[in-house]
This record gives sequence, structure tokens and C-alpha cells, in this order.
Amino acid sequence: MAQTVPSGDNTLLRDAIPVRKIGRVERFLGPENYRIVQGLMKTPASIAGFSLVLFFVLIAIFAPLIVPPVSKDPYSIPRDGFKSDPQPMGTEWKRNEPDKPFWFAITGQEKWTHIFGTSEGQYDIFYGIIWGTRTAFYAGLIVTISTLLLGIVYGSVAAYYGGWVDMIMMRIVDVLSILPGVLAALILAAILTPLIGKSTVPVMVALIAFGWMGYSRFIRADILSVRERDYILAARVVGVQDSRILFQHILPNAIFPTLILASMAIGDVVLSFAGLSFLGVGVEIGYADWGQLLSFARNWITSLNTYWYIIAWPGFFLVLFVMGWNLIGDALRDVLDPRMRGKT
Repeated sequence: MAQTVPSGDNTLLRDAIPVRKIGRVERFLGPENYRIVQGLMKTPASIAGFSLVLFFVLIAIFAPLIVPPVSKDPYSIPRDGFKSDPQPMGTEWKRNEPDKPFWFAITGQEKWTHIFGTSEGQYDIFYGIIWGTRTAFYAGLIVTISTLLLGIVYGSVAAYYGGWVDMIMMRIVDVLSILPGVLAALILAAILTPLIGKSTVPVMVALIAFGWMGYSRFIRADILSVRERDYILAARVVGVQDSRILFQHILPNAIFPTLILASMAIGDVVLSFAGLSFLGVGVEIGYADWGQLLSFARNWITSLNTYWYIIAWPGFFLVLFVMGWNLIGDALRDVLDPRMRGKT
């Protein structure tokens, strides 16, 4: 029903009907999407989270400019010799020195140095952190998107058809959920690594294989409530195909809580990936990965009063990355959850 817009001398109608101007952005996005965007822009948690994620996005994009690669494989951390003892921050490069980036002039030093020091085996920590940002995004996004899609499809089919289909499918989920996710991923990655070879693939496949069950349970619970609504029953009565009802009518109204869970899970995936790398499963030694850098500090834990930087810098960037995604997930939950509306 079109709203009557008061005009002329109709002051009574103007006072009775509040009129709010709709901007171009709201008209383009729609009222609901505009409310979500507006809520995210006003939430301190989302501002901090998006700022942190944007910071890492810029690092990942401009990694070749921040620290140029030394070899054809940019993810291979250059080594300045083969000493076992880590070298302190500010030590000059002697071997495999990267080209000086444009920004290095602001440091006032003439020679290229190890800004964050070197780890065991003389791997440059600064190089590993910068290029490891790309590894974090690559692993985090691919694993999260893959597990999300698998969980949504599996849980949607189980919830929509119900009955014995739902019972069998969810019992399979219960069986797969017996082992803790990280432990199960560790076992599968250890099996796949000799077959596939050391790379990011075994770890990512293992995390995907045991990471979708939570999404399937979550989406199943939401679909069980949505599928009994009147417009779904009406669509069934008129003979609409099950696939169309499920993917065009049910999922769009039940998927938002699962998407919030996925946004918060990106940080957890990166932590799990780093943990498996720390245990020596997956990537090759010297691959630019934050977990790999932390693994170089295992033999020096009792000497961290001297070699604190070998664990502090990789851990600091890992914490910031995970914190950014968790803050975004919290903000999305507050904005999208109907029970939290008006509190953002």
C-alpha cells in the first residue's frame, strides 16, 4: 500500500504521518540490508574487527612490495645461513638478502636487516609473517567456505525430509563427531601427507573433512522451525519442487545464524591450521606459515627471556588475525539476531 505524502497546506496529515526521506544507498540496498550495514557501522566491535581484517588484507595484497621474494617460490622463507641459534632483531643480512623495499629508507639504515630477527635455522621472521598472511587467508577462507557449503547442504537435506532420512544422516554426524575435531584432523593429515606430499592440501582436506558437522547441526535446527511455516506448506500444496522450496524459500530465511557462525570460525580454522603446522603436519619446513614460525621456537622455550621475539611476533599477528574475525562475528550476531535488534 503506497503511503500518502502530505503536500501543500495539509498540515494535519503532515503531523499525523511521519515522513522519512530514503537515501540512494538505502534505496539501492533495501531497508533490511541498509539496517544491517548501518548497524555494523555503528558497532565498535565491528569497526575494530573490520579494521584489523583490512590491515591484514592490505598486508596480503602488498606482500611483494613489503618484502620482495627471493626465489621463484615466494612462500619459501629465505635463510641467512644455517646456524641453530636465533639472531636478534636488527641483525644485518649476510646471505639470500631480499631486495630492499621502497619503504626501508624511512628506517634510516643503509643495510637490509632482520627486522624481527631470525628463528632457529636462520629463517627470517619478518618475511614469514608477511607472506604467512596470505597463507592464513588462503587456508582460512577455503576451509571455512568448503565446510560451510558441505554442512548447509547436508543439514538442509536431513531437516527438510525428516523421518528416517534425518535419523540416519544425523547418526552419521554423531559418529564422525566422536573424536575431537583437531585430533581427527591431525590423524587424517598424518595419513594424507605421505600420499599427497607436504603442502597445505593435506591439512586443509583434513580440516574440511571434520569441520562441517557443526554447520549441519546448526542449519538443521533452523530449518526444522522454518519448514513448518504457512508459506512453505502452501508451496508444497501447489506442487513446487522440493529443491526449489529448500534453496529458494527455506534456506534464505534460515541461513543467517549459520553465516554468523562461519564468520567467527575463520579465526578458529587459522588457529587449527597453525596448530597442525606447529606439530609438523602438512607444510614443508620453511614454508611461510605462522604455525611453522612458532614451531621453530619449540627448542628455545626455556630461553624465551633472551629469544622472546621468535614466539612473540608470530603469536602477536596470529592473535590479531583471530581477534579481527571474532569481533566481526560478534557484531554480525548482534545485528542479525532478531533478539538483539535495537541493542547495537
